[in-house]
Amino acid sequence: VRPGGMLTGNVMNAVGGEETVAQKRIGFLKELVPNLTRVGMIAPKPLPNNNPLSGLQPQEENALRKTAARFGFEFMRYNYDTIDDLESTFASALRDNVSALYISGAPRLVVNMPRVVSLVAASGKPSFGPYPDWGRSGLLMSYSSDIVDGFRHAGIYAGKILKGAKPADLPIEQADKFILVINLKTAKSLGIAVPPTLLAVADEVIE
Repeated sequence: VRPGGMLTGNVMNAVGGEETVAQKRIGFLKELVPNLTRVGMIAPKPLPNNNPLSGLQPQEENALRKTAARFGFEFMRYNYDTIDDLESTFASALRDNVSALYISGAPRLVVNMPRVVSLVAASGKPSFGPYPDWGRSGLLMSYSSDIVDGFRHAGIYAGKILKGAKPADLPIEQADKFILVINLKTAKSLGIAVPPTLLAVADEVIE
């Protein structure tokens, strides 16, 4: 895509946007949890639409709702007001007997990753999230574009522009590298046998 003018860059998502990635995540999750009936999304209370950080969370929710309808499971959202409300938020999801927990990629959760992972472990529920660090830190699974690779490509573009290239001449790049992380240690603690076919396609297996 060539937008023209002074715009260019890279898109850190798949063709088809967040919905395409959500479908892929759920596909992997259903291989791990075949009896999936209800997914609960843990996320901060949504920010106002005019907040520059408000974009990801609604996209995640909309994508999961559409994917739930396609795959035939129920989607439920659990929002917290402050980080101190996390325990009660998880408790609400457990009372509703969710089959699995989706941890939003919202920055307010990422910066509190150890606390979130601890609550996930205590819940005894399968869990998944968007970024590799979630899978590495203890979630059962994570799947997303390679953020580091995206930053690298952004740096390459910045270098070209500083050397005189016109942004209008540089096409917007679509993410083409994705990372599937499977946490075998977490799977074993949950009594989940990871199919060999899934292990074979995983980019990282945490043991």
